[in-house]
Amino acid sequence: MLYCEKDDLEGVQSKSKILIVEDSEFVNNTVYNTLNKQKHYTLEQTFDFEQASEKLKDGEYDFIILDLNLPDSYGEDLVNDIKNLTEAKIIVLTAEADKQIRENLFKNGILDYIVKDKNFSKSLNSIDRTIQAISKNTNTDILVIDDSRFMCKHIQRILDVRNHTSSIALTAKDGFEMLCTQKFNLIVLDMELPDKHGLELLGEIRDKNEFCHIPIIILSGNNDPELIRDCLKSGASDFITKPFNIEEFTLKVDLSIENNRKHTEVLCKQKMLDEYKQAIDDSTIVSKTNTKGIITFVNDMFCEISGYSKEELLGKPHNIVRHPDMPREVFKEMWETIQSKNPWNGVVKNLKKDGTTYYVKSTINPIVDYDGTIVEYIGIRTDITELEQIKEELEDNLNISNKNFSQAYKTSQEYQKAIDESNIVSRADVDGNITYVNEKFCEISGYSKEELIGRNHSIVKSPKTSKKVYKKMWATITAKKVWHGQLRNRKKDGTSYYVESTIVPIVDENENIEEYLGIRHDVTQIVTIHKELESTQKEIIYKMGEVGESRSQETGYHVKRVAEYSRLLALLCGLGEKNANLLHTASPMHDIGKVAIPDSILKKPGKLTDEEWAIMKKHSEIGYKILKGSSREILKAAAIVAYRHHEKWDGSGYPNRLKGEDIHIFGRITALADVFDALGSERCYKKAWDLEKILELFKEQKGKHFDPKLVELFLNNLDKFLLIRDRFQDEYR
Repeated sequence: MLYCEKDDLEGVQSKSKILIVEDSEFVNNTVYNTLNKQKHYTLEQTFDFEQASEKLKDGEYDFIILDLNLPDSYGEDLVNDIKNLTEAKIIVLTAEADKQIRENLFKNGILDYIVKDKNFSKSLNSIDRTIQAISKNTNTDILVIDDSRFMCKHIQRILDVRNHTSSIALTAKDGFEMLCTQKFNLIVLDMELPDKHGLELLGEIRDKNEFCHIPIIILSGNNDPELIRDCLKSGASDFITKPFNIEEFTLKVDLSIENNRKHTEVLCKQKMLDEYKQAIDDSTIVSKTNTKGIITFVNDMFCEISGYSKEELLGKPHNIVRHPDMPREVFKEMWETIQSKNPWNGVVKNLKKDGTTYYVKSTINPIVDYDGTIVEYIGIRTDITELEQIKEELEDNLNISNKNFSQAYKTSQEYQKAIDESNIVSRADVDGNITYVNEKFCEISGYSKEELIGRNHSIVKSPKTSKKVYKKMWATITAKKVWHGQLRNRKKDGTSYYVESTIVPIVDENENIEEYLGIRHDVTQIVTIHKELESTQKEIIYKMGEVGESRSQETGYHVKRVAEYSRLLALLCGLGEKNANLLHTASPMHDIGKVAIPDSILKKPGKLTDEEWAIMKKHSEIGYKILKGSSREILKAAAIVAYRHHEKWDGSGYPNRLKGEDIHIFGRITALADVFDALGSERCYKKAWDLEKILELFKEQKGKHFDPKLVELFLNNLDKFLLIRDRFQDEYR
């Protein structure tokens, strides 16, 4: 079952209270200044145990950042003394990287152990991430299945330090029953259970669809390679041998839960995207056609307004609903517009199956792929039949002789009332000053009539609407032509709303403009849904990229940096803003194929064998196959990036050994961005390279691994890339 819950960390957070206990004034101030930048901590400083004791007696703290060697106390005794004074979680600072002391302190319940070495400034940034991570952990529940009550309690104490809620089961039967009645985010499973072998229980859990998404960490005193292999094949997320290192255990627990959280977010965002699509289907008239104009999709509202069934519409052109009164020139202009890859907007008069007429306000958008080729057209429409019929009646009934003037006047008043009731209406004099607004105008804008009359429409103008739009509008209506368009406006309370507007210049018998009449239709909901759809699609792609990277223990910032590097390099090489933004959105998916690579290979700390390397290289083809079937521009671009970013300029790359400009430019750019970030980042299997060493490699590989033009652009603009690197720092831990 998929649980989509609102992140409890969103919105206003209560500030965590932190006490810094460090005798070095420089280090103390460095820690203070680093955390104070985050704006969500209340920080206090002390410089010895005596000062800290007084603070702890007088107040409560959430976290203690504790130097292990103070002038008046030190070592494990210091930690015990602090723990006797407070329930706060302790993060240790020390200049000594002593493995035994480190392990003992984790057994004693510290939250983290930070060494004051050359990487100390980076390590300080991890404090904020650790605190934010354990804040999320308050929403997690872990099931521990182990026949040893002592081991269960030991694990519960470890998990409690990191704010996890945990439940225990001493038998396979009890554990499975608890799974059926409670929601868990992780299972820690022992192999030796009294009523069933853990491997058998693992298989039963994985056979249940409702449990298949829950990560499972295996604990066993038996480190037999065959058992490890069988567990991983049966769906275990990780395998830890008893007795285990506490720090390793907590890191693997946090990694498994974070991966599961990201996976759940992707599924929930996809569910939300489907709901948005359904909202559009429920509120607008939608159709799609292929490049030849043949209908491939209609929603229920299209069928309802036209009177045709889906079976009668699919496979036909839109001629099936064309009204004979519509000039051919309109459709010619429509096709010329959309075939030039521009959206077309206009009012169309259509014919129902029963022969009656209906009108729609239409927007037709061409959908293009990553190469700019049109793949289909989508039309979104709103029913404006009532408004158009009123307009026709006004035109017909007001064009009459003087003897019928009284009746015509009364009729016009009735029509004005009808328009007022169903639309947002305003009138303005020739200088643009408002002379009339109806109730609906006041309702949507938040202003009263008294606040609006005598003012110009800039009172509701949104600063985010381009001045060019208003300039074009005035040029149109002052030329005595009707202006149609969509406007983003601002309410009195500062929020935005969107209207489809028609502004008509009213002229006298001498063709002089007397006033301007504006008739509007509220389309805020439709615009908002479109924006949310686009935002959700981008977020899904980014989260999928994070899932792919996190399986190989890359940080979330890796995909952010690669995306930013790729966008910058695309702009520098002249791809333009649109393609640069497309690559920025697609590049986080470059290693999505790694989701199919076994953990035993992906997380191996040593060098891969030839057979393992052959499997690892398949991730680019796997990523391409995952993405290539989509008709969406972003996913098509992501497929190219996944497939081509390991090709090399000289033809020695994989999977297809392409050379030079035969490699798509998106692949060439992402290759450089990915390698630059990977070499400069610490990983489980390597140390980070110095910048000088990275630059030497790029110069050496210019024209071999990398596109020589891109290398030159990179080196000539190195300062811009380093700014991105410094803005999104992380630490491999």
